[in-house]
Amino acid sequence: MDVPSPAQEALAQPTRARLFALLGSLHRPAPTEELAERVGLHPNGVRVHLERLAEDGLVTRDRERRARGRPRDAWSINPDAQPGGDPPTAYAELARWLIRTLLTVHARTRDVEAVGREIGRALPVGDGDAPAEQRFHDVLATLGFQPEREPSADRLTYRLRNCPYRAVVRERQQLICGLHRGVTRGLLDSIDAKTKLTGFEPKDPEQAGCLVELRGPMVAQAPRSE
Repeated sequence: MDVPSPAQEALAQPTRARLFALLGSLHRPAPTEELAERVGLHPNGVRVHLERLAEDGLVTRDRERRARGRPRDAWSINPDAQPGGDPPTAYAELARWLIRTLLTVHARTRDVEAVGREIGRALPVGDGDAPAEQRFHDVLATLGFQPEREPSADRLTYRLRNCPYRAVVRERQQLICGLHRGVTRGLLDSIDAKTKLTGFEPKDPEQAGCLVELRGPMVAQAPRSE
């Protein structure tokens, strides 16, 4: 008999599941009050649910400083979140069907990358008041890539510690990675067009560790003590 993981038990409660899904759809940190308003509940009760999600590693809490008043809690998806007890797999069956369709029509990698770029431009990229690098990182985390920053003097590399597409990459890795590369370029287009994707190194999807290298203004915005 399989024993539910703490994350699975936490998300079995409907309100916590709604809050986790809401944070995922926002692609940015959100304060307790905003989340409470969106789900129609009192902030005190919502805070209790968020604290449970944080205890089980599904969300993180940061203190958000404001020009006036006390700092407030800001909640976001934990980059290491494993809501099903395993790293997320991103709608594996649907992805398999799409890949088979692309193979049937003999889609080229550059065409798939172009479509991915349009998708990336259309993704929600969070609060415009947050630094561009933080918004980019938050989107990667929400998509399930578990990004880890590796900054240097002139570049910023993200090591992606999970491949949410690993179940379908074996169907045609070149196309899947091309789509992901396009999505990454599209995100940069909408978040900070002056920052460029200068490196994209796919790895074995089962081991993960793909590298995304950026150069430009976002490099200086990355935390240096991660």
